[in-house]
Amino acid sequence: MITINKREPFNWHEGLTVAELLAAKTYTYPHIIVSINGTVVSHDTYAETLIPDEADVRVIHLIAGG
Repeated sequence: MITINKREPFNWHEGLTVAELLAAKTYTYPHIIVSINGTVVSHDTYAETLIPDEADVRVIHLIAGG
């Protein structure tokens, strides 16, 4: 089990990647920052970055405003 944004449990499985998690959660924002256990993950590596069991994952979407 992992935790998303300090409040949402998500079932973990072996080989879970950042890209897979974002697709499962239907996060489609154009600008997303992901960190795993406090380490920011580069957008270019979402498809190959594995999420470990019991990880604290933060998914933050950036928006602009005025």
